[in-house]
Amino acid sequence: MTNDINGHEYPLPELPSIPERIFTVTDYGAEGDGLAVCTSAFQAALDDCAAAGGGKVVIPPGIWRTGPLTLRSRINLCAERGALVLFDPDFTLYPLVSSHYEGNSGWRCQAPLDGEGLSDVAITGEGIFDGSGEGWRPVKRFKMTEQQWNRLIASGGAVDPQSEMWWPSREALDGENLLRRLREEGETSREAYMAARAYLRPVLLSLRGCRRVLLDGPTFQNSPAWCLHPRGCEQITVRNVQVRNPWYSQNGDGLDLESCSHALVERCSFDVGDDAICLKSGKDEEGRRLGLPSQYITIRQCTVYHGHGGVVIGSEMSGGVHAVRVHDCTFIGTDIGLRFKSARGRGGVVEDIVMENIRMSGIVHEAVSFHMFYAGVEGSEGYEEQPLPVSEETPVFRNIRLSNLVCRRAATALLVNGLPEMPLAGLTVRNFRAVSRRGIILRNADGLMLDEVVLQTLEQEQPKVLAHRCGDIRIIRSGDLAVATE
Repeated sequence: MTNDINGHEYPLPELPSIPERIFTVTDYGAEGDGLAVCTSAFQAALDDCAAAGGGKVVIPPGIWRTGPLTLRSRINLCAERGALVLFDPDFTLYPLVSSHYEGNSGWRCQAPLDGEGLSDVAITGEGIFDGSGEGWRPVKRFKMTEQQWNRLIASGGAVDPQSEMWWPSREALDGENLLRRLREEGETSREAYMAARAYLRPVLLSLRGCRRVLLDGPTFQNSPAWCLHPRGCEQITVRNVQVRNPWYSQNGDGLDLESCSHALVERCSFDVGDDAICLKSGKDEEGRRLGLPSQYITIRQCTVYHGHGGVVIGSEMSGGVHAVRVHDCTFIGTDIGLRFKSARGRGGVVEDIVMENIRMSGIVHEAVSFHMFYAGVEGSEGYEEQPLPVSEETPVFRNIRLSNLVCRRAATALLVNGLPEMPLAGLTVRNFRAVSRRGIILRNADGLMLDEVVLQTLEQEQPKVLAHRCGDIRIIRSGDLAVATE
């Protein structure tokens, strides 16, 4: 089976090859009564299945409490419909492991679902994996009503001196300053970081350097940090899954494909607290040095509800992102629809991106955003006039095609905040219809084509297309659309 990007065919991911033999966690003493902690029984079933040459490990209906689980090769972990797997939030159950998070390597708590260097691994079924994120995540006061905030404080935990952030424990609150001090001192030992363990919250699923991965059917929800994080993996299929995090969850991304090759994401739904489907490839010097791009990725027939972005590239993209196809997706109420973000210092090249047949409604900020001055906030405002010298730290975005986009209600239809020293190059937008407060705002773009673009803007006194320091803008078959310069 193949897919086509820019006229080049490439194979879609290979599926895992897993034997038919079956192991059931109840045969190892696991009890689905919501009381017993079943970590040892679950892990024994996984280990015995692997030792036998692989197979399916079945979690029947029930409420199953467990600590973190280490996945094995040639294993299908199948949570049947009616199975609720609750990962205990006691941070002392989670050993520190060498990992990557937000583009940086370092120590973090082991993921509840964890695997490294595996081949042929699957998680299937219609059950639910719940990361008990409320026992890990901080909560910002401005995201709560006064009643919710007071109830949160009354539940325990600790509040920062400014009374703007609640943490589940004093150890988690103090962990941020401790972690900063350890990094400033150049400390690298695992033992030194143990005191910050409550702060080093894990992702729900971490797969590192794995090959032939299948996620098909389950719900993954309530993660301590990001929900699903394959890194450096090849041949990945994610289909028919539901990813859910509270809308206020800090760093509550849905799916982060980082430095992955040959991936298919299809027929999935996301309702999360940060970016929904995100493509990454490392951060700054470390990411450039490793040079592991995300490439040959297809995302199709997915629905995103709340999220900071529907489909996102960046901001950690220093290893590059190439050959991406996104089509037939729907975003409802996301902060931004299609989101491209980076910053000076990243470096890396994002190119050969095709996104088509995208439906958007109720977008809070921009339907489409290219923002090269990303500073960790939800929107895409802010840019600088003064160019800097071009170097390996300069991110490059080029040769991107967007077509057949429809957006009903957004603050801005399209925003480009390119770098003055490296304008966004070779962007084509074809057949874009949007109802928004503002139309198109372009800063530092070159070689941009708008074809069959129809805008209905509510701020009628503003020009529909406003350009600043742009070159070679072509508008064709777009009615009375014209460019105004500032």
